[in-house]
Amino acid sequence: MTEKKSKITRSQFLGIAWGGSLALIFAQVAVALLRFIQPISTGGFGGLVYAGKIDEFAIDSVNRILAGRFFISRTPDGIMALWQKCTHLGCAVPWDEKEGKFHCPCHGSVFDVYGEVLSGPAPRALDYFPVEIKSGEVWVDTGTPTQRSKHDPSHITGA
Repeated sequence: MTEKKSKITRSQFLGIAWGGSLALIFAQVAVALLRFIQPISTGGFGGLVYAGKIDEFAIDSVNRILAGRFFISRTPDGIMALWQKCTHLGCAVPWDEKEGKFHCPCHGSVFDVYGEVLSGPAPRALDYFPVEIKSGEVWVDTGTPTQRSKHDPSHITGA
């Protein structure tokens, strides 16, 4: 009796390799999707974010808080947290220290220190987040952005 060795053909090997590669890719996509849809814990964007001590923010200054994706704008009237998202198409809007304005790099909208539109195409002022000052610390609730058509003094938290 002769035994036959089971040899794998080239096409069978390529089929197994192709199937294994696809399975690995789908597994990676599934893991990435699960991490993406997990709820965000507090301490980061979408929850309560610690911005710093009130003394760290000079009057007439704008400071970017990376963890919360917002800017702290401190004026003589008080303090407010402006979302960095442009109200036109959602681009990240940087603060231009030299000009004292926010300039959208995508379509050229310009906003003042209060987030008020100075030139379009943005249809309304930058959204803001509620600010709470506890024991000299600035806390911002990034879970509830507030849309507004224009700036109102009630959007500023006294400090």
